[in-house]
Amino acid sequence: WLYFPVMELHKDSIATDQLKKKHNKKFDHLVIGPAAGQGLPNRLQCLGTKGLNKTHFSTSSHVTNGGESISVVTVFAIYNTSLDISNMVTVGNTSYSNTERAMAILNVFISFIQVTMPKSNVIIMTDPASDLSVHRNRVTVYPIQGKYSRDNLMLQRIRSYIIFLETKLKEYSQEQAHMNHYIFTDSDIAVVDDLGHIFEAYPNFHLALTFRNNKGQPLNSGFIAVRGTHDGILRAKIFLQEVLKVYTSKYMNASRMLGDQLAMAWVIKSDPSFDARRFAKAQPFLENIGGASILFLPCAIYNWTPPEGAGQFHGMPLDVKVVHFKGSRKRLMLESWNFFLSTSNMSDMLCLILGSGRTKYDF
Repeated sequence: WLYFPVMELHKDSIATDQLKKKHNKKFDHLVIGPAAGQGLPNRLQCLGTKGLNKTHFSTSSHVTNGGESISVVTVFAIYNTSLDISNMVTVGNTSYSNTERAMAILNVFISFIQVTMPKSNVIIMTDPASDLSVHRNRVTVYPIQGKYSRDNLMLQRIRSYIIFLETKLKEYSQEQAHMNHYIFTDSDIAVVDDLGHIFEAYPNFHLALTFRNNKGQPLNSGFIAVRGTHDGILRAKIFLQEVLKVYTSKYMNASRMLGDQLAMAWVIKSDPSFDARRFAKAQPFLENIGGASILFLPCAIYNWTPPEGAGQFHGMPLDVKVVHFKGSRKRLMLESWNFFLSTSNMSDMLCLILGSGRTKYDF
């Protein structure tokens, strides 16, 4: 496996004046259209790639009261380590093979966290057989035995989460002076604002999930927050064990994608007290499901996906915390980091993301 420090990958990348040249041949794949949500209240307002009203971005790390800290945890695997010259992709001034661009995305994932939450830790769960070397401050590679093939990765991810939480339960001491909260995420996300406030603003939840107004798939498994108390870790583990049980009994035909989200929704909706109509309104709410206090957070803020085609007519909420570069949007994740390096302006970068989703990226 190859490792490329992000700053090295991009130290000679695009400058601000080059980014503004929309017709520069190197950036033909970036189709900048009008940013959705213009004129709507509480939405990011842009003039081209200039953010006009998003000014709340914090450059200081959030460490919760009482010496509490946060670890962001992800599962990462590479499937093709061969150098395929015919499938090289160029972003900025850098060309990537399959392996190189996967590693570049992982490094950008880490870099965004270290910008917005510099005192947090990053934990990368991976196959012990993989030689994954990530030499970054506050980053730990955490090997967990399992089946990390592409067809089994979503199932393995749930199993890895459970094993990780079981390990943390064994390590937990009621007398410990330091509490560590956990946020499990996909590795193709950018944390664009501090997430530590969740654990202070909502002090009574055990775990948090993100939801959207989608009848068939209301939950997105790419973001799960777990409070670092003994009860929080235990309840999250039990909940995920139930999700795994439903997954393996009902949704193995969707094991490559979506099975975990379908299983998660089944567990939630099976609770007789749960009203699924609450998913229709993008407001946080708290519910007790199977003995676990679950905080439901709107995807619009904590798991926002950039537009693709003609989507996202309502724009980007001003208080967006997490941008999720699903599927073909992964090239845009690298473009966004390049842009942020050249400007150091989070609002402008968010305008680039908001305006550049008018075409599919071949990545």
